[in-house]
Amino acid sequence: MVSPLDKSSSILIVGGGTWGCSTALHLARRGYTKVTVLEAYPIPSPISAGNDVNKIVEQGAFSEGEDEAAVALALLHAANQAWTGDPVFRPYYHETGLIMAASSSQAIDEIEQREIRHLDPSSYERLQSAEDFRKTMPEGVLTGSFPGWKGYYKSTGAGWVHARKALVAAYTEAKRLGVTFITGSPDGAVESLLYSEGGDDVLGAKTADGKEHYADRTLLAAGASSPQFLDFENQLRATAWTLGHIAMTEDESRLYKNLPVLFNIESGFFMEPDEDKHELKICDEHPGYCNWLQQPGDKFPQSVPMAKHSIPMASEKRIRAFLSDIMPQLADRPLCFARLCWCVDTPNRAFLITYHPRYPSLVVATGDSGHGFMHIPTIGGFIADCLEKKLEPRFAHSWRWRPETATQFWGDDKLNRFGAGNKVLDLKETETEGWAEIGSSG
Repeated sequence: MVSPLDKSSSILIVGGGTWGCSTALHLARRGYTKVTVLEAYPIPSPISAGNDVNKIVEQGAFSEGEDEAAVALALLHAANQAWTGDPVFRPYYHETGLIMAASSSQAIDEIEQREIRHLDPSSYERLQSAEDFRKTMPEGVLTGSFPGWKGYYKSTGAGWVHARKALVAAYTEAKRLGVTFITGSPDGAVESLLYSEGGDDVLGAKTADGKEHYADRTLLAAGASSPQFLDFENQLRATAWTLGHIAMTEDESRLYKNLPVLFNIESGFFMEPDEDKHELKICDEHPGYCNWLQQPGDKFPQSVPMAKHSIPMASEKRIRAFLSDIMPQLADRPLCFARLCWCVDTPNRAFLITYHPRYPSLVVATGDSGHGFMHIPTIGGFIADCLEKKLEPRFAHSWRWRPETATQFWGDDKLNRFGAGNKVLDLKETETEGWAEIGSSG
């Protein structure tokens, strides 16, 4: 029999990334006194998607269907309120504005459906020409010809956040409030979940040092690694995106400071240079890379995350093509840093946050679907609501356990994403071209 949940209940969180730290913080704020987080790496983990210099804060609805869009918009409203109001996260939010752009009519329609239709169209300025784009930033920044580009510019209510610092802030505050973090290998590296004698419940987790950690509730929040610990019945697909940095001078960093985020949903995006290292991050846009493996007995191939501090040569070429369109003065600079950034998709890009249907003491919190980080100030509160079984019905329905949505192989679905031929990419294909050469930032 599952014990009732109260503030003295022991709660074990598997995963100390974005959602794990956010949940730990919110549980501690609610007065839970026995919260433990297991994480295989020191926080911030070098393989966490949240360990990044910046992430976009935008306002569009990502999931399919009107009901899902309503949930996504409610989430975005809560996150935006917290970024400006929560003292733990407020220092890392930069309201610089946002430019959404595309070239094909299909992608422009997607922007209008995802961004404009659900919000106030009067808050956006239509960008029709290269000159329109150039006027959104100081002279000397956007010097490209913007071939075929059309877009929308929103000067307020959106921007970017310093991801790594926000993640560390959540961790630091949760720890100050009494959360126990066990990090690094072998002490914090989870090898497996612990099951009851009859196999009908999850009682905790076992770490690589051989220790068994028991708890009244176990929360699996391991991001793209979640399927390594539990059968998700084909509901998850680990998907990687690619990013590269180029070194900037201090003068250039000053010129590029406080720029609006520029995001072409078919080619890439950039934000202002990192304030500490004077490096400009550029991402090429595509439906994602997968690393497909199929073990004996698997019904479908599984995408398995792999750590890599480089990017495929094809990705580097797309980054340089993106820069050539908008900032050709930077297009030939060497990359001083690059990596794969792993997220985990669901078939409709709605989160998967629910009690497991067969293990009454296990809650899963995963399926960020490429838009999970911006919710770090608030997602832990929704996960805590789930633990307490008081999650709003519309959220509970959207985030339910739903294997009926994944009865077929959906690994090549692009999920309303564009770029790179509008198809999901296979990392194994990089073996023919190889990986980008990464230099020093000096």
